[in-house]
Amino acid sequence: MRIVFIGPPGAGKGTQCKRLTQLLDIPHLSTGEMLRATRKESALGRIVSGYIDGGRLAPDYLVMRIVTKRLVEGDCRGGCLFDGFPRTLDQAQMLDEHLATKNDGLDLVLDLSVGQEELVSRLLNRAKIENRPDDNAETISARLRVFFNQTAPLLNYYESHGIVRHIDGSRSPDEVFAQIRSCVQSAKPKKV
Repeated sequence: MRIVFIGPPGAGKGTQCKRLTQLLDIPHLSTGEMLRATRKESALGRIVSGYIDGGRLAPDYLVMRIVTKRLVEGDCRGGCLFDGFPRTLDQAQMLDEHLATKNDGLDLVLDLSVGQEELVSRLLNRAKIENRPDDNAETISARLRVFFNQTAPLLNYYESHGIVRHIDGSRSPDEVFAQIRSCVQSAKPKKV
């Protein structure tokens, strides 16, 4: 299965992807982690760092290049979980076009929703635990604005394909995972 997780920063996408990857035995592709990893690699990485540290999205062409490079690896042949990608309508369309060239598509989009106060609290806590410099009050505010302005509209795009399932991400991790597992089990492979 190819599953997209959509939710604001702090909604629990990474936590739930880690659990679901074990259940489905498919890789978890976190574009945030892939982009953060490139920061250390080259001049291109320093450009990416400027976007991430400022709470902005990296350019669509750059993100797509990193994702398509990862999708050709052998462990992605049976599917994958997209965490943090796509984040814009252009990225969603580029992903659809890329998958179509492989005679493939998305099976499910999971929308994790959490209230804004809870999100901020979770992100500030994560910053302490994981020592993430991109999780500070100013950057969190910028990232939430970007999500609601640029990424949330993807739900309409994917709703038109009939593959979105809404998840209450404010519940306990176990309750959220139970909802996700139910959605995955009932999803019939439907390619976009």
